[in-house]
Amino acid sequence: MFLDKKILILGMARSGYEAAKVLIEQGAKVILNDQKEEAKQKKEQVEELRKLGVHCIFGSHPDDLFDESFDYLVKNPGIPNHHPYVQKAEELHIPVWNEVEVAYHLLPKDVTLVGITGTNGKTTTTTLTYEILKEAFPGRVHLGGNIGYPLCSLLKDLKPNDVIVMEVSCQQGANFHAFHPHIGLVTNFSEAHIDFFGSYEAYQDAKAKMFYQQTKDDIAILNIENRDVIKKLEGISSQTKYFSSQNEINGCYLKENAIYYYDEKIIDQDQIRLKGIHNMENIMGAVMIAKEFAVPKECITKVLQNFKGVEHRLEYVGTVKGVQYYNDTEATNIKCSQIALSSFQEPIILLLGGMERGQNFEDLTPYMKHVKAIVGLGTCRNRVFEYGSKLHLPTYIFETLKEAFPKCVELGQEGDVVLLSPASASWDQYEKCEDRGDEFKEYVHTLQEKEKLEEANQ
Repeated sequence: MFLDKKILILGMARSGYEAAKVLIEQGAKVILNDQKEEAKQKKEQVEELRKLGVHCIFGSHPDDLFDESFDYLVKNPGIPNHHPYVQKAEELHIPVWNEVEVAYHLLPKDVTLVGITGTNGKTTTTTLTYEILKEAFPGRVHLGGNIGYPLCSLLKDLKPNDVIVMEVSCQQGANFHAFHPHIGLVTNFSEAHIDFFGSYEAYQDAKAKMFYQQTKDDIAILNIENRDVIKKLEGISSQTKYFSSQNEINGCYLKENAIYYYDEKIIDQDQIRLKGIHNMENIMGAVMIAKEFAVPKECITKVLQNFKGVEHRLEYVGTVKGVQYYNDTEATNIKCSQIALSSFQEPIILLLGGMERGQNFEDLTPYMKHVKAIVGLGTCRNRVFEYGSKLHLPTYIFETLKEAFPKCVELGQEGDVVLLSPASASWDQYEKCEDRGDEFKEYVHTLQEKEKLEEANQ
């Protein structure tokens, strides 16, 4: 369908790079444009694309580059729809797609596509679903989408009857046209990315788009306790199935501290490493998908008993002298830290703060009942101190994590949790928040090694 079509790819990154390779292979005439200078691109990727015949233009978006001669505009999901090229495409009635939509039209007919979206929990649910299906069907399951593996990059490896498990972002959904999964799941909806979409309604519309395009032969798995999800997806054509963390329903639910699938008990909560009611919802979603593939209970429980979670998202790092350490560096906003704080019944030493963005720590207050001390850090540490003092909690502040971590160790007692859940971005000191989490884990692992040496010398 792309043979001899003239296509502009707007934005390099992973998705633009993979889409360009696929479209050239399909016989399209491809121009790739990215505002970042060529020196800031990956040299080997640029050289590869040019050898394949892709015309690359870096450093600007020339006014005269995009015109009516193009058949498609394929844009990076992170580029908003108010970009001048996108607006011009709409004026000229040129389809605006993204890499996922391109790959969707090239998928083999016998591949089963699982799409998972939502505001929170989609990465955990996607990863867990992938691990369960991979355990059940070795060599047949592929992980893709917003989780870091463009759908286009999977095309060359697909075999008959394979399964793709993909995380779908709202930015991807904004430019879907035909894309829809055979099995789709929504974890939840809450306000997010308003700066990108302009309104909560538009954000929900982008999330919901793939479900609107499902048919009666497809399946939609929904969190029945999230009112916004149920309202937005009311009346869709697909078969709707549900999970609930609050009530016993026809579907997956919690009952007497265990997860059930209809009347079948799947696993007791105390056998699961993940913490928090939000993770129980993520797990129930994954169980619902697994059951659509008739995965045996034994296979599901084996994965659930060993799954430690997604790196940097309420990630269990280790226990030292009876103190548990959790890395939740991805909690760069208040909402994520609220979820983390509600996941523990144990006394918490909370590492809070980072880049100053005017975040309202007061919104954490209803979730602070198990916090025994706060250790503040980053450029907003003085506001952290003011906040902790208002709560009459012992609060200590440091500029860096390196300075702050020893205080956490000093404060920790057997049965406590040291929780890095900053409710703040990391850009005051780190290139990305994962670097902050890696540093935290390094300190914990050093503590563990020290503990082993002490035990060996006794």
